[in-house]
Amino acid sequence: MYQGWVLWLVIDRFYRRLRIASRFNRLQHRLQAFSGLRRCRGKRMSHSNFSLSFVASATEEAQTAMEALKGVYGNTPFEEAEVIVALGGDGFMLQILNETMNSGKRVYGMNRGSVGFLMNDYRVEGLLERIAVATGNDFHPLRMTTTDSDGDEFTALAMNEVSLFRQSHQAAKLRVEVDGKVRLEELICDGMMVATPAGSTAYNFSAHGPILPLESPLLALTPVSAFRPRRWRGALLPNKVTVDIHVLERDKRPVNAVADHTEVKSVRHVRIAQSQDRTARILSDPDRSWSDRVLAEQFNN
Repeated sequence: MYQGWVLWLVIDRFYRRLRIASRFNRLQHRLQAFSGLRRCRGKRMSHSNFSLSFVASATEEAQTAMEALKGVYGNTPFEEAEVIVALGGDGFMLQILNETMNSGKRVYGMNRGSVGFLMNDYRVEGLLERIAVATGNDFHPLRMTTTDSDGDEFTALAMNEVSLFRQSHQAAKLRVEVDGKVRLEELICDGMMVATPAGSTAYNFSAHGPILPLESPLLALTPVSAFRPRRWRGALLPNKVTVDIHVLERDKRPVNAVADHTEVKSVRHVRIAQSQDRTARILSDPDRSWSDRVLAEQFNN
């Protein structure tokens, strides 16, 4: 009787150990599978692990956002980063695009300013995934070459527009040539501009110029408060042309020229052409593409 009970106890412990071992093996397999799944997920996400450099405008809102993002994603020095994340408004974005010209760096903007047409919505979470699926667009800036009243030449680039405007209470008088052919012998106005598709929604649109799709090979030539010819409302030009604007009666009617934020005073001649050898790259969320933004802007009140 006693021997039988001992034998039963030994057999019972043996099977208990088998069950425990079996459960342990199953648990181990599950852990290995889970670990493998995590490794696979890591591989799928690795394409999103871009090196990021965060830059921000001087506003408190932009600076606070930059510190929050650095805390989550770290920060790579500007010169070494693949993607520059710009926090601010459109003016700050234009500055960063100029700084990254021809560098191969891509610029992803998030709106922390007053105007954010060029920017994506601001969110801290999911930034790597958003950049991974973002749509890239290449921009070729306008090159402005001016000759001032002293005969000195100056060159600047503009992502949005090159504009001329009167310096005094006197209206400006301008002669406009396109590819060497005079198109307007005399335009009396407050000013005029040549705008890129990217800039067509900015100053150009405020001056009642047309909004251009981003992919269109066009430039907008738009007057500001044209007095003569009274019915002239501007023109659409191929983006390969060169526009020359001559200031008439420049001593009596001085004119300044501006390439985005770079101003030259008292110009007598301005040449404007798209710079095909200069490229800036900007990223936009696929659910807020440039085409969508341009379309929405035309229906905003």
